[in-house]
Amino acid sequence: MRSRYKIVVSGNTCFVTSSAVKWINIFTSEKYFKILTEAIKYNQQNKDLEVFAYVIMKNHFHLLCRSEKLKNIISSIKSYSAKGIIQQLKDDKNVKTLKVFEENKLPFKEDRQYQIWQEGFHPEEIVSEKMYYQKLEYIHSNPVKAEYVDDILKWEYSSAKDYIEGKEGLIKLDLNLYS
Repeated sequence: MRSRYKIVVSGNTCFVTSSAVKWINIFTSEKYFKILTEAIKYNQQNKDLEVFAYVIMKNHFHLLCRSEKLKNIISSIKSYSAKGIIQQLKDDKNVKTLKVFEENKLPFKEDRQYQIWQEGFHPEEIVSEKMYYQKLEYIHSNPVKAEYVDDILKWEYSSAKDYIEGKEGLIKLDLNLYS
């Protein structure tokens, strides 16, 4: 997995972004969101992934997270979710979207027929409390800015309710770094 962003210190908290190829809106129903949330939860439970905040948009996701092996963890999330998404698209007989994922597969990826995720995951190391809260605000405001909802609390696929209402969302959060 290639990335022009570099993690300076392994194990530090990072803001992570990963996008579907061609910004295709793949997360359009509960079953697709569930595939990605299950991949994240698996890595929390079975690997050393800590998640402090998240949002899953229609064509990308953001995490505020930490792991000693973040590159491997994000690769695992993307690999697992890609396989699940492909299978779900086949089950849904969504030939049109599968064709787009097939046409946009990079030539050197000879071991697969489709490519769901863009290369890399763009980690930005969190270097201050101020930066942490800026990224947290960005994550939670993203669905409103994209006009999915008119209130951050209405987007189910985000950690906004965890922070604002104290309710546990779809992905269990680790403690707030700065609380």
